[in-house]
Amino acid sequence: MADSISPVEYQTYRQRTFRAFEFGNARHGQGPGSDRDTYRTSRDASNISVSEWAVQCGKCFKWRTIPTMEEFEEIRKRFVEEPFHCNNKPNGSCDEPADIEYDSSRTWVIDKPNLPKTPSGFKRKLYLRQDHSEMDVYYIAPSGKRLRSIVQVRAFLRQNPEFADISVSDFTFTTPKVMRNAASSNAVLSNSSNKGAASTEQNECVD
Repeated sequence: MADSISPVEYQTYRQRTFRAFEFGNARHGQGPGSDRDTYRTSRDASNISVSEWAVQCGKCFKWRTIPTMEEFEEIRKRFVEEPFHCNNKPNGSCDEPADIEYDSSRTWVIDKPNLPKTPSGFKRKLYLRQDHSEMDVYYIAPSGKRLRSIVQVRAFLRQNPEFADISVSDFTFTTPKVMRNAASSNAVLSNSSNKGAASTEQNECVD
């Protein structure tokens, strides 16, 4: 399979990328959790969204789950300059078993490192299409408005001077690469040097 990889085979490639996969059971027709937006459209109802994150240690190459997207993005934004190691987590050690394994029980997608952290008040949403062909990226502004491109972001910032301290460069619509050899009804977003990951659940999303 063309996109089939293992953590060892793509070690060098992963040093330049992050990954995403979905965790847990996929659920049709169930809205996002309390910490996710509640906007939904029937068009997006069968898409899979990221619900869990993890990073891969640059020393032992074991995967460590990250509790929140905010913490994941904090690691990702300087991933090249500051590689993740197990001891970056409280009481973390390379001697401990991996928190999660790279296998076909989840859909993994590779995201690039050093992407900007989502500006305060905004939400960055990643949805894996039902056919696992690719992911869609958009932002939700504090007002609830969806921003699906840099053009829309630029227009929004111009129309809302209260966000003058936020730049267009603080947003990215770079889409993660879906790994075909690990496609399932579950998905995880990650960062790898081998480092980084996140998981998703199949959820409706909203306008």
